[in-house]
Amino acid sequence: MPASEFQFLEAYTSEALMETQNVTLAIPKEALHRAKMMATQHRTSLSKLLTNFIVEMTTQDENYEAAKQRSLALMEKGFDMGTKGKITWTREELHDRG
Repeated sequence: MPASEFQFLEAYTSEALMETQNVTLAIPKEALHRAKMMATQHRTSLSKLLTNFIVEMTTQDENYEAAKQRSLALMEKGFDMGTKGKITWTREELHDRG
């Protein structure tokens, strides 16, 4: 994650999350070690690093779902192709190779 995104998420999670809940995770030791190193590189805690990651993933999922719903609504509505909803051609006319 680029530093600017990380800083944005850190600010977001610090201000926006009022209520927190502790959780217990079982993480492979090597992954935990790498995550601690990453947190150190970003000058943050492991807890904030994981919180930022979870916020980012859930936000991306929510944004994807919203975009999907917008796209489905557009497909349901259809697009104006200049025909005013009437098909004025036949299949044979479309495939005429004459």
